[in-house]
Amino acid sequence: MSKQSRIRTQELRQAQQEAARKEAKRRRLLTALGGLVIVGLVAAIIVAVVQATQGGDSPSSSAPGKVVQPANASDWSIPVGDKDAPVTVAIYYDYMCPACGALEAANGDELDRLLEDGTARIELRPISFLDKQSSGTEYSTRAGNAIATVADGAPEHVWELHQALYAEQPEEGSEGLSDEQIAEIATDAGVPSAVVARFTEDTYEGWIAAATEAAFDSGVEGTPTVLIDGERFEGDVYKPGPLTEAIESAAGK
Repeated sequence: MSKQSRIRTQELRQAQQEAARKEAKRRRLLTALGGLVIVGLVAAIIVAVVQATQGGDSPSSSAPGKVVQPANASDWSIPVGDKDAPVTVAIYYDYMCPACGALEAANGDELDRLLEDGTARIELRPISFLDKQSSGTEYSTRAGNAIATVADGAPEHVWELHQALYAEQPEEGSEGLSDEQIAEIATDAGVPSAVVARFTEDTYEGWIAAATEAAFDSGVEGTPTVLIDGERFEGDVYKPGPLTEAIESAAGK
């Protein structure tokens, strides 16, 4: 990440800190409400996924439109970092998800460091189950399509764009960022104009839909979900420290 991009992202992330604290408080309240709320949430997620993917037997056959996998992606994930890193961290997320924004606000700098020093390789696993929480604009899909487009055409800028989208994350229930705003953020993150121009082609919307179905078929129940070398991380992702410690422990540090 360039120095200018890092400074800008860090400044924007500071504005998220209060939102992160509020989100952590909100999640504690939801936990206290008990199993009934959890069951209702899972049911709502399942309905959203089924409606988004229009049913079917497999991700490729049921996703709306053609499923085109972006270059530099595999197994519904977009890898970032050294392929020889000792630890692989998979993150399932939705760009409209406030809890995912809280994770990024709390741990983004540390994940950035762990990538740069070669400790971790991150598998970004974008999904779009919150499309219906963006007032009909399908923001989750549009943002996911943008990150997939960059993975295909300018993979060296994927992580910068990922962080920038969370630094300017819209509120859940809003219309989300416009296509023009997403393009501007990507340009500021260093994505070449020729790649940014491809965002509105919607090439990878089917892939995002299929990735969403595949995620829930694999047992993911919500976002963010973090796996460290395939094992679900159960610690607190809404404050700095626990996630870093788990990753470094897995790396033998």
